[in-house]
Amino acid sequence: MVQVQLDRQTVTTLVAEATAAPSMHNAQPWRFRFLAAERRVLLRADPDRAMPRSDPGNRALHIGCGAALFNLRVAAVHASLVPRTRLLPDPQDPLLLASVQLADLSEAPQERDLWRLHPAIRQRRTSRHPFSEKDVPESVRATLQAAAAREGATLLFPGAWHVETLLELVRDAESRDLVRAEGNEDLVRWTRLGSGVDTAVDGVPAYAFGPRRRDGKAPVRDFSGQGQVPDRGDADFERTPRLALLGTRSDGPRDWLMAGQALERVLLESTLAGLSTSLTSHPLEDRELRLLARDPGSGVGHVQMVLRLGYGPKGQATPRRPVPDVLSIG
Repeated sequence: MVQVQLDRQTVTTLVAEATAAPSMHNAQPWRFRFLAAERRVLLRADPDRAMPRSDPGNRALHIGCGAALFNLRVAAVHASLVPRTRLLPDPQDPLLLASVQLADLSEAPQERDLWRLHPAIRQRRTSRHPFSEKDVPESVRATLQAAAAREGATLLFPGAWHVETLLELVRDAESRDLVRAEGNEDLVRWTRLGSGVDTAVDGVPAYAFGPRRRDGKAPVRDFSGQGQVPDRGDADFERTPRLALLGTRSDGPRDWLMAGQALERVLLESTLAGLSTSLTSHPLEDRELRLLARDPGSGVGHVQMVLRLGYGPKGQATPRRPVPDVLSIG
């Protein structure tokens, strides 16, 4: 058996693909450390990129890091490695979110199913554009539900009344932002406008905003607020948005990391199925609204993310921090 050599270039590639994951406002709240002697990657939270106003408990931070962890697992399998993952390995170090030992793939052939997801890592985009009114086939929905279940989460496709409830919660969240100026501090911090667009390595740049919603019900956050973005037009969005709720039984840091991995697995499967996707955490950022987002009869204990799925433009890639800024090798 030939052991895969984990040189600097290989580890850099693994981390680059891990950091292609989505995170709230593209804050990229992660750091990686590679321990060469142990063939181990440590994933740490970056508290400097936390959002005290909109994510005071760091739930969204954990979900973003969980998504990056799943990408790391996929990238490792593609490199003929198997990621042996431990979540929250040190109770005395809450910022250490995961430890991933990289063994030879032949030692754990059950991980090979992650291989086919690898092309979707770079293809996945967040799309803030209108989708068509075409429904998502039941077979595709079943695939996405199975993907979430593989990571210990539940994916629910809510019925019409529940979708209307979620849309009302989004509108409620938007209204609360208008009357509470401090609620937008995190949004302003991570929005990239003007001269900052061309040099941004994080955040949401103006070119990724998508058009303003002229009509329709799709829950798409407008990062421009009340400002004007040159050459940005208006568009009609779908009247019947296809939404999905990602949930977990419990609601602690381990559950959030599991939800992040499930989220990314669902997004990669969606990408391979030809779907466009976007995420909204807006109605989940307020504890009162988040409690109302769940369906008491669904079995989804705690809603961790609202997904919008459909057929339409894929959206543009958002910037990423250079790997040397997030990776240390020891």
